[in-house]
Amino acid sequence: MSDAKPQWGSGTAQRTMWLIGCVLVFGALPMLADKWMYDHATMKNVYDHDWARLLRIMGFAPTWGVAALAMWLHEKPEAAARAAARAWYLVTSVIVGGLLAEVMKLLLRRERPEVLDGTYSFRLWSDHPFSTSGLAWPSSHTMVAFAAATAMARLFPRARWVWYVLAAGCGVTRILAHAHFFSDVMLGMLLGWCVGWGVWFLMRERALRV
Repeated sequence: MSDAKPQWGSGTAQRTMWLIGCVLVFGALPMLADKWMYDHATMKNVYDHDWARLLRIMGFAPTWGVAALAMWLHEKPEAAARAAARAWYLVTSVIVGGLLAEVMKLLLRRERPEVLDGTYSFRLWSDHPFSTSGLAWPSSHTMVAFAAATAMARLFPRARWVWYVLAAGCGVTRILAHAHFFSDVMLGMLLGWCVGWGVWFLMRERALRV
């Protein structure tokens, strides 16, 4: 008879509690600051500045498609299979992050902060049920940026803070532009990070293989 403990008692429960705690910290608690952030953290025409446009495109999926292509071309002569796996890991993380953000927007249906001047408004299911236009929770730019940043941190760990700072900057510009609530961005950060790690666990053997 095996003495092995059930999986739930050997770490799964603890990991589940940590996940629930993270959702509360990154998803629920930031809602307490949403109105204050809307009123005080603003920069009119923020995207007129080059630095803000740079940060915003961190959440633009094709940005990372170009990065993946460049990485593949650079690494392909030394190890073609490994180079392809690493490039696909980055692309997959970005695609999954973007798609998950759109699905969650459809389910949560919270509209952008400017609709009611910083007060929450939710779209009825009968109103464009399959369109995410004008929906904001979570921020898809932030979620894509953090999924990509997490992937790049796994692929280039010595430069990990570069990617995370750029991703965080993307989220900050979305708040300053009044395109998203603070909690939209915080939830996008958490979920993007989870996506990057989740895809890594699925693909890491191939991505690390020499």
